[in-house]
Amino acid sequence: MTASPSSVPSSIRRACMFVVAGRTFAVDATAVQEVFRGTATTPVPRGPAAIRGLLNLRGRIVPAVDMRRRLGFDPVAGEGIHVVLSAGGEAYSLIVDAMADVIDIPLSAIEKPTGGIEGGQRECVDGVYPARGGLVHLLSIEAILAGLGDTAAERKLR
Repeated sequence: MTASPSSVPSSIRRACMFVVAGRTFAVDATAVQEVFRGTATTPVPRGPAAIRGLLNLRGRIVPAVDMRRRLGFDPVAGEGIHVVLSAGGEAYSLIVDAMADVIDIPLSAIEKPTGGIEGGQRECVDGVYPARGGLVHLLSIEAILAGLGDTAAERKLR
């Protein structure tokens, strides 16, 4: 049973789940504005590797984050699915492989991430939830976005 956002108890975290490279990830569902199937993006020359390009969303320019690259997986051809979310008053699109579900997770069931999480996943995953279908990696939207400008060239300049 899914409750409306205003009736979700404070002991529950509503999560929007999606699949990237065969693994299940989720973000806070209250940040998600819309979900739609692939649309062409305009490449950003010399932009961070994880930014696939810019998306024109009804006249609003939105950065499109390739979650495969951001999480350290091999990229694949194709448009993917856009999960548009709001963070810090701005809109961002996370390009994922497939949508899964929106679920309510009891806060008491969220565990700290342990070994086996690599690269970009390590810095973005702030918890895991052992669901019936397998482990759900709960992502921090702030961590996903914070790492976008941290390119190897920028680190050399510091």
